[in-house]
Amino acid sequence: MWLIAGLGNPGHEYARTRHNVGFMVLEELARRWNALPWKERFLGLSAHASIQGKEALLLQPLTYMNRSGESIQRAMAHFKISRGELLVIHDEIDLPLGTIRIKLGGGANGHNGLRSIIALCGGADFVRIRLGIGRPPSGSVEAWVLGKFQESELAHLHNMLDLAAQAAESVLLEGPEKAQNRFNGLKRVALRPEEAFSSAKTHK
Repeated sequence: MWLIAGLGNPGHEYARTRHNVGFMVLEELARRWNALPWKERFLGLSAHASIQGKEALLLQPLTYMNRSGESIQRAMAHFKISRGELLVIHDEIDLPLGTIRIKLGGGANGHNGLRSIIALCGGADFVRIRLGIGRPPSGSVEAWVLGKFQESELAHLHNMLDLAAQAAESVLLEGPEKAQNRFNGLKRVALRPEEAFSSAKTHK
C-alpha cells in the first residue's frame, strides 16, 4: 500500500491558500479514484482508494504544516508502510506557478512540513511531488504562502492540480523513476495535461 500525503494547514482561514495546494491535489485524487469517505484518523483526514489494483491511503495531516510528520508517522506505523511507498505532495516556492517536479529523496530545502517528516519518519528517502507556487514579487514569503491565489493565477493552478494528480497516478502505476522521466521535463506554457499522461483518466 502507498501512503499519499498532501501537505497543508487545517482551518477555514487557510483553505485554498498557496501553502495548501497539497490538500487540493488530495481532493482531486479522491474524486478521480472514488475514494471512500474521509475519516478523522492519524491526526488527519484519511481515505482509502485504489487504482488499477494499487491500494493507496490518502492523508491530509491536520497538525499544521510544521508538525506534518506526526500524522504521517502514525499512518505509516499503523499500516507498516515503508518510506519507499510514501509520496508527499507539497508546495514549492522555487518553482514557477503551474509547474511540477517529482523528486526522490533530498533535504527539506527550508520547507517546515518536509523537515518534520524527515525527522519523525526516519529519513528523507521518500518520493515528493513539488508544486510550483513561485516566489513573491516583494514582501514576506510567509505572507505569500499563506495568501490565496489571485484570479489571474487560477488557470495555472487548475492545470497544475490536474497534472499533479496524473503524476501521482504515474508514480503508483509506473514507479517513481518512470514518472520522473515522463513529467519532469514538462513546461507550464501551453501545456495540455491530457497529452502528458493520456492513460490517466478518471478511474471507476
